[in-house]
Amino acid sequence: MPPSATPPNPTDPPHPDVLVLGGGLMGLVTAWRAARRGLRTALADPEPGGGAGRVAAGMLAAVTELHHGEETLLGLNLASARRYPDFVAELEEASGLDAGYRACGTLAVALDADDRAHLRELHALQVRCGLESVWLPGRECRRLEPMLAPGVRGGLRVDGDHQTDPRRLTAALLVACERAGVAFHRTRATRLTVAGGRATGAELADGTRIAAGSTVLAAGSLSGRLAGVPDEVRPPVRPVKGQVLRLRLPRMPRGSPAFLSRTVRAVVRGGPLYLVPRENGELVVGATTEELGWDTTVTAGGVYELLRDAHELVPGLTELPLVETCAGLRPASPDNAPLLGPTALPGLLLATGHFRNGVLLTPITGDALAEALTTGRLPEEARPFSPDRFAPGAGAPAAPGRVLQEQQV
Repeated sequence: MPPSATPPNPTDPPHPDVLVLGGGLMGLVTAWRAARRGLRTALADPEPGGGAGRVAAGMLAAVTELHHGEETLLGLNLASARRYPDFVAELEEASGLDAGYRACGTLAVALDADDRAHLRELHALQVRCGLESVWLPGRECRRLEPMLAPGVRGGLRVDGDHQTDPRRLTAALLVACERAGVAFHRTRATRLTVAGGRATGAELADGTRIAAGSTVLAAGSLSGRLAGVPDEVRPPVRPVKGQVLRLRLPRMPRGSPAFLSRTVRAVVRGGPLYLVPRENGELVVGATTEELGWDTTVTAGGVYELLRDAHELVPGLTELPLVETCAGLRPASPDNAPLLGPTALPGLLLATGHFRNGVLLTPITGDALAEALTTGRLPEEARPFSPDRFAPGAGAPAAPGRVLQEQQV
């Protein structure tokens, strides 16, 4: 029996060993991995499968998402990216569903001299970090992706940055959780329960009280708002709004090149942009980054800016049907890195604060939380991301990430 499992009492209904609060990607992968370790697991969320993952583009971009000062976070991102093929294979076998993983590579390009200089600096950082990234002249970029604008000044070919479809990934995790025996409570948690100096479970909106050996707070940007969490362990996460568009790609004649064959990222007038073509004919365009609290309104300005910049990059894109506009809230921490594992309150663990890397970090988050739940310890690669770095008196964190400065990602 795993170390944190509670021996059943034949006279009482069994309570879960693990209660996960939040049914987004982080909550689902934690619940699935915990159940696979033999822990009785429950999950509370009014709409499991929602959250930021429903809006995310699903780029697995450990290399092209690199920023100065994020070398420690880079290590976690790379470790998770390496796990993706095996993780997806296991998940698809467990669920019987396609998780939407596509090993297509990424091309990051620049449209003017200033953006080209920025991309050159990024390439130099990638090389210093030992990453595989190849600089290409504009002509070679357009040879790889003929729909690119003639003004493309150069770019980076990164064959190891892939993509997955977060909506398919979420659907597969839901089924895998159900098949692994995870008990779903389709209502929200309203309060963490604490007794005897440890977390003991949660109260739900329908009045249910669930006692659990361990409680995992994985509620995304809402993680810092749960009542009953002591201030000294309350996760310092905030919502960062992102607006995203979905367009319908044309059916190309047999033998013709695809509209876009890989993920394309760009810096347009200093603002990052991405285009993610799906095998199902969808093209995801995003995303804004807006510090507007809990607002999730899709605005005319946000849609205009995304279409304007995308048109400069791929002029033919504005002829495509616009099929969806949406906005979501990324959970951001003060250093843009996740909070993983046990807190100073016994029985309470965190899986939140993933900001722009939630989809990428799904495999390693599930593994890290399952390890912490069964052994009490985080695996080595996750230790720099312990919530303890934000504990009162801990001083400044050891900078797994950097403080948010851009207005767009």
